[in-house]
Amino acid sequence: MKFTTPATTNPIDQLKVVGKATDRIDGPYKVTGTARYAYERHDMVQNAAYGYVVGAGIAKGRITSMDVADARRAPGVIAIVTAESAGKLGKGDMNTAKLLAGPDIQHYHQAIALVVAATFEQARAAAGLIRVQYAAADGAYDLAKMKDTAKVPKGEDDPSVTKTGDFEKAFADSPVKLDAMYTTPDQSHAMMEPHATIAEWKGDKVTLYTSNQMIAWGKSEVAKTLGIPKEKVRLVSPYIGGGFGGKLFLRSEALLAALGAKAAKRPVKVALQRPIMINNTTHRPATIQRIRIGASREGRITAIGHESWSGDLPEGKPETAVQQTRLLYAGAHRLTALRLAVLDLPEGNAMRAPGEAPGLMALEIAVDELAEKLKMDPVTFRVVNDTTVDPEKRTRKFSQRRFVECLRTGAETFGWNKRNAEPGKVRDGRWLVGLGMASAFRNNIVMKSGARVRLDSKGIVTVETDMTDIGTGTYTIIGQTAAEMMGVALDKVVVKLGDSDYPVSAGSGGQWGANSSTAGVYAACVKLREAVAKKLGLPADAQFADGSVTGGGKTVPLQQAAAGGELVAEDTMEYGDLDKKFQQSTFGAHFVEVAVDAYTGEVRLRRMLAVCAAGRILNPKSARSQVIGAMTMGAGAALMEELVVDKRKGYFVNHDLASYEVPVHGDIPHQDVIFLDETDPVSSPMKAKGVGELGICGVGAAIANAIYNATGVRVREYPITLDKLIAQMPQVA
Repeated sequence: MKFTTPATTNPIDQLKVVGKATDRIDGPYKVTGTARYAYERHDMVQNAAYGYVVGAGIAKGRITSMDVADARRAPGVIAIVTAESAGKLGKGDMNTAKLLAGPDIQHYHQAIALVVAATFEQARAAAGLIRVQYAAADGAYDLAKMKDTAKVPKGEDDPSVTKTGDFEKAFADSPVKLDAMYTTPDQSHAMMEPHATIAEWKGDKVTLYTSNQMIAWGKSEVAKTLGIPKEKVRLVSPYIGGGFGGKLFLRSEALLAALGAKAAKRPVKVALQRPIMINNTTHRPATIQRIRIGASREGRITAIGHESWSGDLPEGKPETAVQQTRLLYAGAHRLTALRLAVLDLPEGNAMRAPGEAPGLMALEIAVDELAEKLKMDPVTFRVVNDTTVDPEKRTRKFSQRRFVECLRTGAETFGWNKRNAEPGKVRDGRWLVGLGMASAFRNNIVMKSGARVRLDSKGIVTVETDMTDIGTGTYTIIGQTAAEMMGVALDKVVVKLGDSDYPVSAGSGGQWGANSSTAGVYAACVKLREAVAKKLGLPADAQFADGSVTGGGKTVPLQQAAAGGELVAEDTMEYGDLDKKFQQSTFGAHFVEVAVDAYTGEVRLRRMLAVCAAGRILNPKSARSQVIGAMTMGAGAALMEELVVDKRKGYFVNHDLASYEVPVHGDIPHQDVIFLDETDPVSSPMKAKGVGELGICGVGAAIANAIYNATGVRVREYPITLDKLIAQMPQVA
């Protein structure tokens, strides 16, 4: 099915199941421990051996020798895999670094060997017996030092430099202007479930029970890397304990499990050890951002420029931190630019809301700073600079843009009118109290997605798609979609996900998963409805409700259509050019109240509110969970999360959960989420968008702006730790 124009009649619009706050149908399995994650597939794999990954001890250079003799003789050892023993491996399309290194080393903790043994403890002990000699080489590890060598990257889908009008002249002529630099640090995924895989070969076919967000991508990458046909690879990933973008791609543990199982001639399970996970896998790269905004004295933006520098390995890509600036505010004269420095740090890649998350951390402080220069309220300044069209492509309208409503709803709900605009004037005992806000923005992406739907003689509808659930509630919204389309209760729907034997879906990532995957289920259900109507001799426009089908003056139980055998339908939702005719985006506003200890600089969050306009909300209960989780992640980015780079040796020093700080329950106050009642018929038949990334976009800046309002201290270098505040805070009695 191709989605080219909004449907005039749409079964989803009944909203009997879709749009209702619904408990997750996979919840009981997870809380009872019967949901099998990648490392726990004892139900599928017997007699598995254990693999232990050895990571490189240098960041750049070569292995000059590797002595594995003692390790091979260690108790329980079955096989040892190295680049030499693995032979020539292909290179997939989505990994900058090799997943098994040797002799050249590209980054610290890059995998150089896998030890396979009968038990995990034996594998770990034997790995410690491998003796590796290196010839270390000088590397580039400091983005600030490499900033001047950074270049405009090539091969991007979107241009890395955009210009509209004459930015430089308009900025110079602006009566009120801001020119400031901001930095965001390297940050890491710290998902509860580490990267984990069990690999099993049967003949020349390999099955990977793995933790991966994008099954079709992963299958293709495994095939290319191993040099075997795609039909010889199967990926199974029904449950994922967190991904955040870190599991979008094939990673070393999956490849090494496959190689280890082949060498051991038995299944092998590998969980990437937590202490090497952060340096071995992908991370959000640091940025240096320059923002220049010029405005009239009345507060109209006349010129807006946003430049960002980030680093990655050779052949890597930049953090796209300027993308939201191209679309969020009006302004006739515009400039955005991305520049990429080559660094010898671990691979930079997608982490929740790549681009917009760090980009808005800078932009939304800058907007507040300019509003202060203008002596305008920050909410009012944003409202004044709203636009109804793409500011770069001025003939293209937004399909929906309820940005101003988000701002005003948030301001009214949060009590913004009580804010004292003068910083440092509100006290609660020893605490300085402040309010801050920021805009939220994330583009809406639609992707081709397919599904297969079955109807049996008991009236059970079964959905099969390789879509994944990374803890976000995908099982439930897919079940809701099928139930709505087929006119049955949710308990009559069985959802099967995460298997490459099923039709290819959009996968989970980039805020595209929910809308796209449910649209694929919609398409398959349309076909199944047609098959049911034909089987029952009913007109094509028959109505499906309450387990029955009605049309032509008669009502027939749905299950009767499958009395002679199961009915099966399969289809894929593809998209025309609506996303080119209309700019599709999601909008929001974040409001935060903080308290800062006047003596120690300690920051405490007191209240948080997110207002979101993101199309139809398919399941408000799980969507709220996504947003408050994103808000929590944004709080971590603002106040504590930072991968500290050893700029001599080239690695992230705090590379385990003991030293990589993330927010805990005690750090997070009450969080409120408001979803505007919105449908976007241009987005998909579901009229939905995405919301998972929107919740993090802008949170960091809202907190930074609240801290400024509380203390009068403007910190432009994240995270905003107490040492940065104490250095500038006024002396208090």
